[in-house]
Formats: sequence, C-alpha cells, structure tokens
Amino acid sequence: MDVVTGLYTALGTRDADALVAHLADDVDWPEPVHGGRLQGRDAVREHWLAQWAVLDMTMRPRRVRDLPDGRVEVLVEQVVRDADGDLLGGATVLHTYALRGGLVTRMDVGDPLDGLTR
Repeated sequence: MDVVTGLYTALGTRDADALVAHLADDVDWPEPVHGGRLQGRDAVREHWLAQWAVLDMTMRPRRVRDLPDGRVEVLVEQVVRDADGDLLGGATVLHTYALRGGLVTRMDVGDPLDGLTR
C-alpha cells in the first residue's frame, strides 16, 4: 500500500514530481474534466499542474482494499473548492489502481454505488 499512501500524500501536498514517481512511464490515467484518458507520466503531471492552478482538491482515503484480480481499490472522500476557497462540490468516489512492479499502470474512477440496488 506504500504506492497508495504516496499518491494521496503527493496529491495533498500538490507535489507533481512525487505523484509521477509512483506511476509507470506508460500509465493510463482518467481525465474526468474533458473526458477521455491521459497517457504517460508527463500528461498526468501536466493535468495535475493545470488542476491545481484553478482548483483546491482534498482527497481523503477512507478504505483501501486489495481486489482478487490484484488491483487496489480506494474509497475516497473528495472535496473541490475554487481558487478563492469557495466550495464547488464534494463526493465519495472509488479509485481503482492497477499496479506493475510497485508502480501504477492504470487508474480508474467509479461510483461506489454502482451495482447496488436500493
């Protein structure tokens, strides 16, 4: 779980170099603002630098678990504020990571309620 701890620490401190140090060179990362996927460490670094310039995002991992297929799933409480500190929104999301050699090769974002019936 060191990679997961390192990722959320880097995101919380806005340390792009520490963030990408946990990523494989060919990482496949979601781009939720515009849709689609980012390919590679440089693209992820640029994405986060651009996000941090306009948003203050707080991500608090609430549960981390290993999945049977080897991926790691993190239940995350997320709060988003604009550059002035005004609340834009909040949500609980699932971050799922595929790893190879201790580095993230793919990250996906999902809704923790998907698949649940009410």
